Amino acid sequence: MHLESLKELFEEIAEGIEKGIEKRQKIIGFCTSSACVDLLEILLHKNNLIDPGFIVKHQWLKSKNKLKEKLPFDFPNKKEILDLIFKIEEKRDILCYDKPQNKEIIQETINNLNILKEKFHEAGLDEI
Repeated sequence: MHLESLKELFEEIAEGIEKGIEKRQKIIGFCTSSACVDLLEILLHKNNLIDPGFIVKHQWLKSKNKLKEKLPFDFPNKKEILDLIFKIEEKRDILCYDKPQNKEIIQETINNLNILKEKFHEAGLDEI
């Protein structure tokens, strides 16, 4: 389920890039945030760190304290992964609900997602 969702999100982001990120900032904001959640859940499930019914809420990803509380266990590249997710989530509401942003801010979010995908690959998620 998460892999199918992730594929769809990556397709939406690619389409947003193709059509112009300034025109698709809301889509990019929502999709990058949702992709973070799916990527994290896939990794946590793969490492048997969470139960099948456990749901990561994107609101947790904006708070380092909440992340420590909800994800107290260790996993590969944890610090780097959570730092990148935090950066993406910091921009989520600005991209989704605020006025049009500079291209650089939108591109930074896309770049952070690409780096995040690499960190997940390094952590053992070859299927993404």
